[in-house]
Amino acid sequence: MRRALSSLALVLVLVLAACGGRKTVAPAPVTRDFPSVDIPSVYTGQEERLGWLTAHFWDRFTDTARVYGCDSMTVNGVLLETVEEQFGTWATLLGMVPLPEGAAAVDRFYGRLDSFARKYPESNVFKELVDLTKKYLYDANSPVRSEDLYLPFVRRLGQSDLVDSGYRKGYAWDARMCDLNRTGTPAADFSFTDSRGRVRTLYGIRADYVLLIFGNPGCHACQEMMEAMSASSEITALIASGRLKVVDVYIDEEVGEWKAHIADYPSVWINGYDHNYLIRRNLTYNVRAIPSMYLLDADKTVLLKDAPQEKVLSALAAL
Repeated sequence: MRRALSSLALVLVLVLAACGGRKTVAPAPVTRDFPSVDIPSVYTGQEERLGWLTAHFWDRFTDTARVYGCDSMTVNGVLLETVEEQFGTWATLLGMVPLPEGAAAVDRFYGRLDSFARKYPESNVFKELVDLTKKYLYDANSPVRSEDLYLPFVRRLGQSDLVDSGYRKGYAWDARMCDLNRTGTPAADFSFTDSRGRVRTLYGIRADYVLLIFGNPGCHACQEMMEAMSASSEITALIASGRLKVVDVYIDEEVGEWKAHIADYPSVWINGYDHNYLIRRNLTYNVRAIPSMYLLDADKTVLLKDAPQEKVLSALAAL
């Protein structure tokens, strides 16, 4: 995954500089370079150039005027490895623009894939790009995952006649899960029992910001996250001032194991467990992997949904 993602420096070069000119049309080779993107000169600001590039990144690759060869190693004339590298760059770009703009770019991308697949049904473009979209935007281990960005894509997959009916049901289910507790919407409230035996609710926690964590004792990634937060002077100061409350909730049924490890959790956090076992059973939150982290504001509006650890920590430090 790390190999597929381009560095921030490369991304900024793409945004701030011209992305290469169109090459002279020639007979389709066995393989070709990934088609470069020309940012119109009318776009001069960094943000508007970044927005245009994000929206039009795939335009030349999905141009329906011509189709190139494909096989197990090639997608529309471009090596699959190269296509994935480019997808990693695009996924990084999506995380750098405002969410509505990124979601619109993803929806536009799906529309172009749909048009290409209908004109060239024998091509593997639709299948391979659908797989990459799920891998980068929805896989629980992807460092650029975003259910908010995956939602417009998977919602259309769940309704598409290009997809087998059985897969459509699965995509429709994924869309339903992505729709839960979206960024910008109120987080679902729930009750839990804290480490002192008191029954509390999420909405009863008063602070400028609440970091909601679903974790497990003995989870290596959870331990790394705790250590990273403890090492951050900015986050430590936020907690000490009372502006930030960290709420870690155990949602599985082995409560005895959780109680045996309660000393492993920072005492300045609010640590508890779901005594009704409803969060997972009722899918109040779609916890696909742990730790799953949600950043909420004072009104419990979702600011970050199940975001990668690095993104959460950066957002907290910036507060």
